[in-house]
Amino acid sequence: MLLLKLAFRNIFRQRRRSLLTALSLGGGYILCVFSFSLSEGSYNSAISFFILDHTGHIQIHQDDYLLRPKIHKIIDDPQGLSELLDANDEIISHTLRVFAPAIAYSDTDNAPARVIGVALERERRTSTLAVKISAGVYIDDTLDAEGYYSAMIGAGIANSLNIGLDDELILISQGADGSIANDIYIVRAIVGDRTSPDRATVFLPLIAAQEFLSMVDSVHEISILLQDDGAARSVATSLQEQLPELSVAPWQVVESTFYQSMQTDKQGNVFFMGFIIFIVFIGVLNTVLMSVLERTREFGVLKAIGSRPFKIALMITCETSLLASLSLIAGLLVSVPFTAWFSAVGFELAEPMNIGGIVMSHMTGEMSLYVFATPLLLIIFFAIIISIPAGIRAARISPTEAMRSH
Repeated sequence: MLLLKLAFRNIFRQRRRSLLTALSLGGGYILCVFSFSLSEGSYNSAISFFILDHTGHIQIHQDDYLLRPKIHKIIDDPQGLSELLDANDEIISHTLRVFAPAIAYSDTDNAPARVIGVALERERRTSTLAVKISAGVYIDDTLDAEGYYSAMIGAGIANSLNIGLDDELILISQGADGSIANDIYIVRAIVGDRTSPDRATVFLPLIAAQEFLSMVDSVHEISILLQDDGAARSVATSLQEQLPELSVAPWQVVESTFYQSMQTDKQGNVFFMGFIIFIVFIGVLNTVLMSVLERTREFGVLKAIGSRPFKIALMITCETSLLASLSLIAGLLVSVPFTAWFSAVGFELAEPMNIGGIVMSHMTGEMSLYVFATPLLLIIFFAIIISIPAGIRAARISPTEAMRSH
């Protein structure tokens, strides 16, 4: 308690120096919080894009379909599996999909295409497919008056085949039973633009794709959307125990390259922020050492009246830690409302970005315990570290030499 009183007195006595130090520490904290918030917001936006675009939090396949996709690696009885997933409270929604390569034809042109059959209503709740439609309407799984199913095509295919809404699209592929698959569909929607990842994709109703590929009552993939973004690994492990005959993978495995790159980038960002804090504290260390030199006579008197070197060093540490704590409190009061606004509203981009057919017009941050706690712990750690050499310097002062100093 006595040390705290002395620390408060010395901080108040050196008001100008303490204010400069507090501004450095508080400003450094605010800068770090903003940087962490921006970084985490960017990562979370990228993760959200991958998850909602097509990946989902968890995917279920047969065997090693994820690594070596083959049309015959199918999941039987998807209806029973859907009932199991619908009963799981941790799951918001899931969707069923089938995939196949194909050749798309119009009256005059042809182009390679990727056919994806989707459970339309489940897909609407699980991914952003409906949002990416740039022309036309989201299709249904009913036949039209002439007995044709509807299709949604990527803008790249529409451009290559020179077709548009209400035109016929011919698809030729190979069925799961080895037969030649071919059929005619009516284009009801254009997805994305010519730069979108889906530009060469044809989306069909699940039942239409199953009939086209001779895969009735079978699918290649089940994509799952969870209530909790951070529970992908644990829920995947739980589902794998319930479905040992299938392969269950969280998005970190499905998009392993992206996940590993993101983790490396996050580690680099933490190192960079630590380096910035270290540079700030070099200046703070200089301030603390100057304070010790200016108070040489004071420390000499303390040692002359019997104060132990450890007590003097501890007093310097208390002063620095207390000043850092007060600065962090002030920085926290400033950064919380700013970060809350940045997370909710963000900055409007000068030029909106089109990512996979989804337009992003704002850059937002992230408001979480990690954003506020990480810079705080780093600053407290460095504050204690820099007080050590200053405390040692004060503890080693000789009373006789201190009395002769000015």
